[in-house]
Amino acid sequence: MALPFSTHSLPHLQIHHSLPRSPKLLSRRHVSPPITASISQNANIPPPSTTAPLPRPASTTLPIKPLPGDYGLPFFGPIQDRNDYFYNQGRDDFFKSRVEKYKSTVFRTNMPPGPFIASDPRVIALLDAKCFPVLFDMSKVEKKDLFTGTYKPSSNLTGGYRILAYLDPAEPSHAKLKQLLFFLLKSRRDRVIPEFRSCFADSFNSLESELKSKKKASLFVVSLNDATDQASFNFLARALCGKNPVTTELGTEGPSLIQKWVGVQLAPVLTLGLPKFIEDLLIHTFSLPSFLVQKDYQRLYNFFYESSTFFLDEAEKTGVSREEACHNLVFATCFNSFGGMKILFPSIIKWVGSAGPELHARLAKEIRSAVKSNGGNISMAVLEQMPVAQSVVYETLRIEPPVASQYGRAKKDFVVESHDSAFEIKKGEMLFGFQPFATKDGRIFENSEEFVADRFVGEGEKLLKYVLWSNGPETDTPAVGNKQCAGKDFVVLTARLFLTEFFLRYDTFEIEVGEAVIGSTVTVTSLTKASS
Repeated sequence: MALPFSTHSLPHLQIHHSLPRSPKLLSRRHVSPPITASISQNANIPPPSTTAPLPRPASTTLPIKPLPGDYGLPFFGPIQDRNDYFYNQGRDDFFKSRVEKYKSTVFRTNMPPGPFIASDPRVIALLDAKCFPVLFDMSKVEKKDLFTGTYKPSSNLTGGYRILAYLDPAEPSHAKLKQLLFFLLKSRRDRVIPEFRSCFADSFNSLESELKSKKKASLFVVSLNDATDQASFNFLARALCGKNPVTTELGTEGPSLIQKWVGVQLAPVLTLGLPKFIEDLLIHTFSLPSFLVQKDYQRLYNFFYESSTFFLDEAEKTGVSREEACHNLVFATCFNSFGGMKILFPSIIKWVGSAGPELHARLAKEIRSAVKSNGGNISMAVLEQMPVAQSVVYETLRIEPPVASQYGRAKKDFVVESHDSAFEIKKGEMLFGFQPFATKDGRIFENSEEFVADRFVGEGEKLLKYVLWSNGPETDTPAVGNKQCAGKDFVVLTARLFLTEFFLRYDTFEIEVGEAVIGSTVTVTSLTKASS
């Protein structure tokens, strides 16, 4: 998933010499500028143009208006916007207040982290369902080094390589690396359902036992996040690599190692709940050094290197070194897939839990009926007989996408349209899309701020083109020529399996929900075992 933790320089960092075939984490020594904004020398945002306006596209009848908003004074403007985003207003109100101020869903602003991590935080924000999709148009935008936004974490955090997530489709390595991920998913597809069922059966058994023991101690709450984190990592390792991490040196530490490694990369755009001035100086002003998690990452790398011989063999056949392939495998599995599940699975339970017993009964009946009619087995064909469960997954991805932000840099001058107006975009300008506003666009979705479980059932399937969590519309297909998540269908499948396994075991449940650094915390206060 897009995580989405999806969807944020070291320009032109590309290693061409041969590398030793060793499972040791490679240490690259290279001279590079400070880790700042992900912009190239030729991609500076130009000053206001004095040339003639762009010709109106033949398809638009909307008025072309000047872009509202501003960036403020150099240095001070980005700092003020950063304080508003993290502390004074908060993320959602930061955008809402500017939409109201400018009477527009397209405007200029600065995005965190700003100085001194990102040398150029200026963006054009796109906040409705009509303008947002331009970020997926590879003929108009470039995606080089924009996975995390206006800054790029040090490549030392990924063995010295620029990982697939930071490559533009036009770069030579992009097609090879993305094709490798397609190979992995295809070659291991038969292990997905059985390994998922096994890992999450263990997880739910542990959850029940812990809840029972804590009730005896009058503690009444159990963390769903902890249970699903361990199950998710075990599942990914067993399904994609064929190795149970619990039986290796890694043990049960995989999720905690990943959390620290990802945390260092995303710290510039997170809040940890520390006092404002300490937090802002500690994680928003300077990048955390990679050595803080180097040993943790080494352990993850070693596990995947030793467990994925078939994948590394295939990489060599395609001209990708085993080391580069392994670093990409770690990122795709731990950052993208595990990170997405860490957010998505508790989110599903949060929204289904908030809907109440009526939806629980409806899901339980649909899921159990489909499984029973197929002899107790679960397959893709069986999952297709659960339209409400499928809709619940899509609705969760719509209302709370795992990756809230997408970025793109204009390759050329063009005009972008919101619902009401058109705006000129100049070559080199950075575009930023805040997905929760686009996927809760009231002009597209009725009751857009509400969780509607059957929104995508029947005729509602036509709205799937506005579900954008995967760095592209849900109706599109990942390809080597786009940046849509290679595991898009894999993520949806696992979410549907998660919901299926849950309601095969439980009639209803009660939870408490809190905020986490990323996503939500969900604690289970009661579980009612299946009565039929």
